[in-house]
Amino acid sequence: MQDSPLEVRRAFGLLFVGVAIAVGSASILSEMAFAHQSPLYYYIIIWLGSFAITFGVIFGKFRYILQSIRGRMKNSVKWSGPIKAINGLCWAAPFAAIGAFPPLYQYLILLGIGLGNTSTYIFMKKYSGLANHEQIIVGAISLVAIPVAVFVDTSFVSNQTIAVIVSRLMIAAAYGVGGIYALVAKK
Repeated sequence: MQDSPLEVRRAFGLLFVGVAIAVGSASILSEMAFAHQSPLYYYIIIWLGSFAITFGVIFGKFRYILQSIRGRMKNSVKWSGPIKAINGLCWAAPFAAIGAFPPLYQYLILLGIGLGNTSTYIFMKKYSGLANHEQIIVGAISLVAIPVAVFVDTSFVSNQTIAVIVSRLMIAAAYGVGGIYALVAKK
């Protein structure tokens, strides 16, 4: 049985809100760990734990969303090879560039999320006939956050860690706004 577009949108809303909660809480907890000069493995525990707990609760309580998410993602399987490659590059290239440009990682993460979500929205709309507005919201906020993050990093902040946490919180905000939109959308 095919889920309705509204059910799928709500499933993605829960997914996006989950990402926002996990990224936001992990950002704050890892900053606290940094302030207390905790060992490196604490960061791994914090990040993995934040995602595991958040999605354990969401998927445990709302089991149907995995099926809905999988159903929407199957739409991209029908795209041509070049379109899949372009979409994949939009997602992966900025993240891969972190290895070459580590000092820019917070901007490259925002770029990857922004380009990835934007390209997926455009291709889903053009080739699958789906307008996933929550995805373009996440993409647009992430792309707009790049100059904001650069401005914060270069103008106000002498402490690099504050600039990094601001970037992470902007990622959480982008997914949170997109997720909330998806949850309250009427169609």
